[in-house]
Order: sequence, then structure tokens, then C-alpha cells
Amino acid sequence: MASPLLLVGCGKMGGAMLDGWLAGGMADAGVEVIEPMADAVSRYTGDARVNLRTSVDEVPADFTPAIVILAVKPQTMDDALEPLGRFVAPGTAFLSIAAGKTVRYFESHLGGEAAIVRSMPNTPAAVGRGVTAYYSNANVDADQSDACAALLAAVGEALPVQDEEWLDWVTAVSGSGPAYIFLLIEAMASAGTKLGLPADVAMKLARATVIGSGELARQSSEEASQLRKNVTSPGGTTAAALEVLMADDGIQPVFDRALAAAARRSTELAG
Repeated sequence: MASPLLLVGCGKMGGAMLDGWLAGGMADAGVEVIEPMADAVSRYTGDARVNLRTSVDEVPADFTPAIVILAVKPQTMDDALEPLGRFVAPGTAFLSIAAGKTVRYFESHLGGEAAIVRSMPNTPAAVGRGVTAYYSNANVDADQSDACAALLAAVGEALPVQDEEWLDWVTAVSGSGPAYIFLLIEAMASAGTKLGLPADVAMKLARATVIGSGELARQSSEEASQLRKNVTSPGGTTAAALEVLMADDGIQPVFDRALAAAARRSTELAG
């Protein structure tokens, strides 16, 4: 990226994104990083592309970022936005990765003329396997949208959505989704121990199975339903298990209720 960036907040998610930008050459024009916790950014000391600051006040007065990335926790966003009004300009976009903060919220703090991109990443971004959906307001031009998408794609996949409301549903599926997968690992391991396996063996089997199945799904051109059928022999052990999991009171209605609860809570948090 030929223009400099301003990263506000460099915790786990912000740091993962910065690592991706540095590795992909997208931060060669320089990144101003605002992070008051020195330990969180100590690994960037000495990197000429990264300027570490403890507050926005330390950013040079003539600095003009192409994109301001907002990576602070939602509960601290009000304070983080207060000094950022100086960067609102036609050539600057604001990219938020904070959950529950709407475009209207950012416009109320930065002004109706601000170019806002709201996104919903997930934690696999920390290992470059995330997926992030994003929505842009009308002030974001095509070049800014492409630039924001490229920054998000540095840590996985980036998918635009047509309506901001979709981000509540995205939150339910992919934003919170990693927790469901980790719970699946726990549940499989627990069931394995009840069958008689040692706990460590059951956990290793469950983790490796989920990891391998995910990689198979990633590499395969087949639908998930077909991959499931490929494992299922008529009258076999997998069929016996799926008869329970796919019953009317099985896993689908549980997921329906769980994701509806997550989407509802996302809407509530957005106000």
C-alpha cells in the first residue's frame, strides 16, 4: 500500500493484522501505531516501518493516513475516537474491527462526511485463517473499499456485505463461530472419555479430527454435505452417530437457537 496507515489499538487482533500487513508488504509506507501498553508492541521496536506511539497526541501534525484502523475494545471506543477528528478528510477512510459499533455510531462521533467501513473479523485471523465481513457507508469510494478489503484479507478472507444488518448475522455465524468449534472439540473429547479413552488421548483425537476436517473442507471443491456423505457408509458407525445428531431434536435446532441468540445479542449491543 502506497499510503501510510494509522492503527489505533494493537492488542491480539490489531497485532495479528499488523503482522499480516508487514509480512505482505502493505505497510511499507509506514504505520503509526497507537498503543499505550508497551509490552503489546515491543516486538515491533526497531522496525523502520512502524512508529510506536502511546497516544494520538504523539502523531506528527502533518501526518495524513489513507486508512485509520480502529482496533480498540468496544467499551473504550468513545475515548479512542475523541482525538481522531483531525484525520477526517476526503482521502481518509476509517476501518473498524470493533464488535457492536455501527456506522451510525461512528458518524455521530466523526461526522456524517466520514468514510466508514465496519467489519466483523474472527479470532483465527491470529493465524492468518480468519474471515471478515465488512460494510461500507456511502462516503467510501471504490479505491478505499479495495484498500480496506486488502488489509482485512491479510489475515484471511474478506467478504463485503450488502446491508449493515447482515453483520449481526455474520457475528452469529463466523464472529462467534470459533467458540462453537472449540466447544465441539470439548464435547467430542468428553464423549470419548466416557467411552473409556484417557482424557489426553481423547482430546488429541478430537483436536486433530477437527483441524484435519477443516483443512479438507478448505481444499475440497465439494460441498460440506457431500464431504459428510463421503465419510458415511450405509449401516456403519458414522451413520449410527449421524442418526442421533441429525434427528429432529439433534444438532440443527440447537444451532438454530444458538445463532438466533447470538444475532439478537449483537443487535442489542449495537443499540
